[in-house]
Amino acid sequence: MTINTIERWHHILETADMKALGDLLVDDAVFHSPVMHTPQVGKNLVVQYLGAAFLMFSQYPFKYVREIISGNEAVLEFEVEMDGLYINGVDIITWNDEGLITDFKVMLRPLKGIHLIQEKMLAQLKGS
Repeated sequence: MTINTIERWHHILETADMKALGDLLVDDAVFHSPVMHTPQVGKNLVVQYLGAAFLMFSQYPFKYVREIISGNEAVLEFEVEMDGLYINGVDIITWNDEGLITDFKVMLRPLKGIHLIQEKMLAQLKGS
């Protein structure tokens, strides 16, 4: 199940298939945003936030550069250049024994990158 969950995640990113994203999440999935002070709980909210991130990042050269997978957890390191700023981050993903994501945490650096992504995500969320 480990590889299948991450393979499904990559396929969803490639196709921006929001229905498939919803199918990959448990109903009470939790999203930890680098710019929100509280976790976002529930499949609908997680799909909304990740969907906005998909749309935003699809406009830039986003790529995963490393994956560390152990049991039902993975850390996926990514890079993206936005408006001339190099941003580095990780997605920390946890899933249950059925392969459904239960927890998704995003961490970013540098601080300027966090502010830039916050600005762009808020604009994306307002538009959706």
